Amino acid sequence: MANMLDSEAGTELFKHYETEYQLVQADLVQKLDQITELTGEPRKAALSTAERALEEAGELLDQMNMEKQNVPSSSRTAINKRLRDYRSDVDKHRRKLQTLATDRSALFGGRYTDNPGSSGGDRHFEQRQQLLSGTDRLDRSTQRLKASQALAAETETIGASTLADLHRQREVIEHTTTILYESEGYVDRSVKTLKGMARRMATNRIITIAIITVLVLLIIAVIVSKFR
Repeated sequence: MANMLDSEAGTELFKHYETEYQLVQADLVQKLDQITELTGEPRKAALSTAERALEEAGELLDQMNMEKQNVPSSSRTAINKRLRDYRSDVDKHRRKLQTLATDRSALFGGRYTDNPGSSGGDRHFEQRQQLLSGTDRLDRSTQRLKASQALAAETETIGASTLADLHRQREVIEHTTTILYESEGYVDRSVKTLKGMARRMATNRIITIAIITVLVLLIIAVIVSKFR
């Protein structure tokens, strides 16, 4: 049997197909082992069931082969090896099923005969088996459809959660932008206040220099008037 599922390779859908294939293959191996112990009608029914399981395994391999295109190139070599192993297992099971199906003495039991006239009941049985096969295929297709719908619903939920996160991040960015604009307004007012204080300081300095100059001139005038 091929290697088990590598959790680090492949897409989620590929992993889903691979897990389903491994379950079908394990069931097929069990059915093939049971067929060797059966005869007559039970053997026919088991052969028909094993054939349906073999067809389902082939369909899953085809789906995996298509889905591998979405696998990262770094993991594709390992994926191709696993697919070759799976395909080899299916071919081996098909050969074994063909061998079991050609054992007519075990298939028909004590009723085995080369007389074509005795095959009327067998034709009715085969028709019933074909009808059951069609129903079984429909059920399996329904199950796969439900699984795909569940995966789509999960993807939709993840997408909605991502959109909600993006919306919250947008609100945070808008709030931060508003705070930056407000901070810029505070900075502008602070700059204007500082400029006003600088102008008042310069004016006060000029007034102080003017007063000192006047006082010095008055002192000089008083001294000069005393010496005359």
